[in-house]
Amino acid sequence: MNDPFGQCRSRYRSLMRLRSVTTLLATLVLALAVPATAEATPGSGVTGTIFQQRTVGNTDYVLREVVIQPGGYTGWHYHDGKLYAYVKAGTLTHNSADCGLDGLYRKGAVFTEPSDTVHIGRNLGTTPVVLEVLYVLPHGSPLSQDAPNPGCPF
Repeated sequence: MNDPFGQCRSRYRSLMRLRSVTTLLATLVLALAVPATAEATPGSGVTGTIFQQRTVGNTDYVLREVVIQPGGYTGWHYHDGKLYAYVKAGTLTHNSADCGLDGLYRKGAVFTEPSDTVHIGRNLGTTPVVLEVLYVLPHGSPLSQDAPNPGCPF
């Protein structure tokens, strides 16, 4: 018996196999081209209380008290705007993304954090660190954005 559609079915199966192989190759290329997502580094022993919040134009102003318990840390993060901080109690160890110490802030110190700069705050002391922080952020921005550990041993 002669099958008039046999050649068409054969060509269709070949095209489907080629399509499957092409799809598989494209998926592999995309998987290799997209960098792996780095894990955020959540804080530990940190609490915050917002005292006041106000929006003026396109800027949010948030006054917040941040407490870091002994041995606690903020986790690696950055802010979309600038921060102004006053150390009410304790000593804050502040490290930048190059793993270097970029500040050791004791009670009474005032410091700023520029926007979009990855850093971590740690309490290496035996008493809580208490910070009074003014966040100056673009309207609707979170207080901070998580960032992966840039490779620092702490």
